[in-house]
Formats: sequence, C-alpha cells, structure tokens
Amino acid sequence: MKKVSLEKVQPYNPPAHFDMTALKLQGKEETGITQFWQGLSYFLPKGGADMQYEKGSFGAEFEKTYFIIKGELTITNAEGDSLVLCEGDSIAIYPNEGRSVFNHTNNTTSALVTVSTG
Repeated sequence: MKKVSLEKVQPYNPPAHFDMTALKLQGKEETGITQFWQGLSYFLPKGGADMQYEKGSFGAEFEKTYFIIKGELTITNAEGDSLVLCEGDSIAIYPNEGRSVFNHTNNTTSALVTVSTG
C-alpha cells in the first residue's frame, strides 16, 4: 500500500489543455501502479482541452474515463457530437477516439481522470 496526500501532489501540464490544473495522484512514478494512472483535474470557467485522440507513447492505444466530482463538463467527439457530464456522471473514451472537453459554466469543475497505460 502507498498513501498519496493531496497536499503533496504536484501539478503537471497535459498537452492541449488550457485554463485548468491537473494533479497526478496515481501512476508508476507516484505509487508504482503500472496498469493505469489517475489524476484529479480542475477545469476553470471556460477551461478545457482541444481535440485529441487517445493514443499513448509509441502509438500504444489506451482508454480514458472522466468522473465528474463537482460541476459540469462538455465532451465533444471528432464528429461534433457533444455530451454534458454533470456531478456523478462518467464517460469512457476508447482507443483512437477523438475528444475535446470544455467547461461552459462560470464554476470550477472537478473531474477524476483514469487512463490505462496500454
């Protein structure tokens, strides 16, 4: 077992994200977990991430989930279809599936993000 205290977690800057803070809670470097990593993301009002495709290092495919702890987040796929996730909602993003995220509200959104390491 390895405990991670939120107060000691350092933020990181995920590519293509803006007006948000990401904290990596679990993963190989943090706790030795190798099958997935997990982060806590705070999306400020009008913050989000540009369109990205779920592909890992060296072309490895991976899966991602978002679980909304507080607030609201809009997820849009590559075809332009959007879903609004509210507190308690979650979504699965599959390998090679494009997605963008955006907080259209004036409140900060908190989301738990889990990513397979594929």
